[in-house]
Amino acid sequence: MKYPPPHHQETEFSNVVEVVKNYPFATLITVNDNSPLVTHIPMVYEQDGSRFGKLVAHIDKFNPQVKTLINGAETTSIFQGPDCYISPSVYSTKQLPTWNYIFAHLKGTVKLLTDTEQVKDTMVRMTSFLEGENQRYVLEQDNPRMESLVNYIVGFEIRITHWEGKFKFSQDKLKKDMGLAKQELIRSQQRDISTFVNRIIQNHENGQKAPKSSDQ
Repeated sequence: MKYPPPHHQETEFSNVVEVVKNYPFATLITVNDNSPLVTHIPMVYEQDGSRFGKLVAHIDKFNPQVKTLINGAETTSIFQGPDCYISPSVYSTKQLPTWNYIFAHLKGTVKLLTDTEQVKDTMVRMTSFLEGENQRYVLEQDNPRMESLVNYIVGFEIRITHWEGKFKFSQDKLKKDMGLAKQELIRSQQRDISTFVNRIIQNHENGQKAPKSSDQ
């Protein structure tokens, strides 16, 4: 059996770009001495005339992953769209439980940005994009606070070389059930998360800490 199933593989790059644009908080993966390094950072997609375009980002210069971000280094960036558990009760026919999701995997090569003004410019462009259509804040390139901040970050671009979209929408079910699963995915994204967030913040303020991992 072929994996992943062809009906879960997205064939339109434009749909993958939509995931990146709407869910720009990415998982950046690189490898050092056969050990994966992972950082979660916002990345902004830009079309630069190349076949697939590029991702623009910056990272704290003290992050250990920086040593892997050399010119030409290969990276994988994962963008996670909405996902949810699909109960059999959602369907109009008898089914088993499953999980639906939207993921985009982008592979590419690194280009470091060494010019300070160039790094600032990417920060301005990223802020403008992330503020959205109704921009409430404008980051100016000559903002004096940028002068100190830019010394503590590493700016870089990733030229996209390969892409993969993993979109699971219950495509193997009846059209009616696929529609019901779609509505469940939409509904799940509208749930109130205030209780969860408040509990996490309260635990943090109370000094409750999670158990340390075995390598700490």
